[in-house]
Amino acid sequence: MRGLKKVCSTLIAAGLVMGVLSGCSTEEEVNTVSTDGSTSMESVISFLSEAYMDKNSDVKVTYNPTGSGSGIQAVQEGRCDIGLSSRNLKDEEKESLNETVVALDGIAIIVHPENSVEDLKVEQIAKVYKGEITNWKELGGDDAPIVCIGREAASGTRDGFESITGTEDSCKYAQELTSTGDVVQTVSSNPNAIGYASLASVSDSVKAISVEGVKPSNDTILSGDYKIQRNFVLVTPKDKDLSDTAQAFYDFCLSKDADEYITKAGAVPVAK
Repeated sequence: MRGLKKVCSTLIAAGLVMGVLSGCSTEEEVNTVSTDGSTSMESVISFLSEAYMDKNSDVKVTYNPTGSGSGIQAVQEGRCDIGLSSRNLKDEEKESLNETVVALDGIAIIVHPENSVEDLKVEQIAKVYKGEITNWKELGGDDAPIVCIGREAASGTRDGFESITGTEDSCKYAQELTSTGDVVQTVSSNPNAIGYASLASVSDSVKAISVEGVKPSNDTILSGDYKIQRNFVLVTPKDKDLSDTAQAFYDFCLSKDADEYITKAGAVPVAK
């Protein structure tokens, strides 16, 4: 009887060990692709990641929403596989990094839904953000002060907006926020506010006005008729190959199969 108990104990212990080892083995079989960067690309990367993981159950794609500048730095320092940037790389960054445009995005000029202003010229938008136009009545709206909302200095959205409007280093922000979602939320709660945000992130809580008579949409962005637009970029290292898992996800993002998910995310696929 004592011998039987000993055998049983040994078998149970062995079973537990096998269970632990089996658990470790399962965990090791899940390959991870890490992405880091632009908060404006959250919708795009989420749609692409979910679609890819649905088809590849052994892969987990992670996303760290730190902003374009931080994502670029994360690739440089080897802290992620693929960086996400809503601006093109600068010349000095191109020395060690590759950029690949995965989609086009309109930067929507947003106001509170109750704001009566429907259209602005690029020149007017620039004057608003430089503090040269300070009251909505100067633009055909109510007699109320304009409150300029924007992104933090490292933001790719801010870089794109200021480059296109010619307002680099001259904007007079009432608030500089760290994410696209924060800009949308702040504008939605202030009838006098104006902001800019990725078209993919604009909700019914704000109104996207037209720019020089053109509303931001997939068609007007792809045609170039909508003036305030920028690239969504995948950033990878020049001196180091991606892992097989990261390369496969990268290739999927640039494939024709990805177009429907980019479109669902509110961005515009680039011609392939």
